Amino acid sequence: MRIVHVANFYGPNSGGIKTTLHELGKGYQHYGHDFIYIVPGINYVEEITPYGRKITLPGVALPQSGGYRIIRNNVELKRILKNLKPDRLEVSDRFTLTSLGLWARENGIPSVVFSHETLLGLVDRFAPFLPSFLRKRLVNRHNLKLARSFDHVVATTEFASKEFKELAIDNLVCIPLGVDLATFHPSLHSDALRESMLKGAHVLLVHCGRMSKEKEPQRSIDALEILLKKGIKARLVYVGTGPLWHKLRRKAQGMPVDFLGYIADRNRVAQILASADISLAPGPLETFCLAALESLASGTPVVASQNSAVGEFLIHRHHHPAGAVASDNRFSFAESVQHILKRPRMSITAREVAESLPWDATVRNMLILHDALDEQPDLPQLIVRKSRKNLKVA
Repeated sequence: MRIVHVANFYGPNSGGIKTTLHELGKGYQHYGHDFIYIVPGINYVEEITPYGRKITLPGVALPQSGGYRIIRNNVELKRILKNLKPDRLEVSDRFTLTSLGLWARENGIPSVVFSHETLLGLVDRFAPFLPSFLRKRLVNRHNLKLARSFDHVVATTEFASKEFKELAIDNLVCIPLGVDLATFHPSLHSDALRESMLKGAHVLLVHCGRMSKEKEPQRSIDALEILLKKGIKARLVYVGTGPLWHKLRRKAQGMPVDFLGYIADRNRVAQILASADISLAPGPLETFCLAALESLASGTPVVASQNSAVGEFLIHRHHHPAGAVASDNRFSFAESVQHILKRPRMSITAREVAESLPWDATVRNMLILHDALDEQPDLPQLIVRKSRKNLKVA
């Protein structure tokens, strides 16, 4: 079977979508399928990678995005897709690539769209000037159009699926993403690396992720400030980059904070995560947060926003949490950090939680969805059986 995945917001410094594409590609090829992924870039490039055949199309740079691009010409994209003759089409961009679902249907190709973000959360965050009923109506209309355009909508968590479940669409499936359990492992803890990052402090906090407005990266600095006032000798290390890079550096002046930038070497990132005491994930709109799951795989507990999806897998299939959730303010995050510091055995639970979410399970569930595995699905299905023509906009 030939599976083609088209994704925007993929680039040299991108995180979750890039990791997802690569892991799906490796997995599909392992099960004997042909995988091609199409992403935006500067020029047209075609190359063979360990993850499959990669086609880069000219893209438009998005202002204030830190380098993200979207494919410039969807007409050219559809021409390329027609020549590729995919058996299945996957799409990662619910905004500018919606028409691909209709194109796939017209050409008899089963299609899947990933919902990587909460649209309602983004609209509430970036368009608060609109009346709440209007924001809700706009989101519902878009989600209905998206669901009607593709054969399946894949959400990765209950949080990501909520705005679709409210519409009772009949083609919603929940398939959690996974984590690389070999690359990210507690055994990569390094006393020497830890000491070099601590620089005399006692507690090492790490924030791994994109520095953009919706992810609230400044909250980690705010929490550190509270901890320092309480006499806790902590140090914060940021891994990643983004449009708020310079603003955060100015905010952290004079404080025990280091900015390591984007680190392409995943083994190095794994060592940093395994050597930290706590990983911070303050973004309230996270629909999965692979960095948080990679922290858990490294044996490092996570403090996350109680309004994000991260809390779902902090207690995934376990009675004891692998971290803590906090209200979206500096004081609550600081208190949650203190709570975890009093429970050192959380690292064991953290690894156990990650082990319940391997990438192979994600790949197999996706292949089941594509009718490419001869077994019954074992998915936490979020499907409500209702005729599409009965769907209403709330």
